Amino acid sequence: MIKGLLLMLLLAAGAEAQDSALAARGQSVFKDQGCYGCHTVGKTGTPIATDLSRIGTKHDQAYLGAWLRDPAQQKPRQHMPKLKLTEAEVQALTAYLGSLR
Repeated sequence: MIKGLLLMLLLAAGAEAQDSALAARGQSVFKDQGCYGCHTVGKTGTPIATDLSRIGTKHDQAYLGAWLRDPAQQKPRQHMPKLKLTEAEVQALTAYLGSLR
């Protein structure tokens, strides 16, 4: 029983560390893609488009991933361009945006 609980705790800690590393990569993608040119996170960025500081409380990761893959499919009248992101970049950026609470 104790071994099982310990294993569950270790697995949870490992998953959390993995999620944290993916979100950190997503933050780098956010910067590298120039997202701060239109969006703000905290006090950083340009307030032209949506403030993303708490976007993770408003949308789940499935929605965020779909948005990043094709913004016009989610909201046709939005001005966000379709970014040329690899699937790995989408996953990382989704993790980062989902972590913003």
